[in-house]
Amino acid sequence: MIQCDRCGINLKEGEGYDFHGKVLCEDCYMYETNPPKACDPMAVSSALSIRKQLGQSGTAGLTELQKQIYRIIEEKGKITKEKLAAQLGMRTEELEQQFAVLRHCELVRAAKEGGKVYLTKW
Repeated sequence: MIQCDRCGINLKEGEGYDFHGKVLCEDCYMYETNPPKACDPMAVSSALSIRKQLGQSGTAGLTELQKQIYRIIEEKGKITKEKLAAQLGMRTEELEQQFAVLRHCELVRAAKEGGKVYLTKW
């Protein structure tokens, strides 16, 4: 058995992807080759347009995980990605993917304060 050089998950023979000399699992390969882009004007425009067409506002149309992330940020007022990821028991990369969706919907944003980046409500 081999391991992903990025996250350490065990892989069966032939399941890994070669990326610059490293063996990566599918999730890590996707993250490395196509990382989430929270600040993407076209994605924001598209998300807002689709939500408007569907009559969605607030947390309507979000997954349960996205709603949970939004509620935590709403309760705390501000929280770092690292603390939020730890509270949810997930990797920061997974949180970044969910954050990108929430950012595109203009529900959550990132703000730098005192040298730290916090996630806050829009």
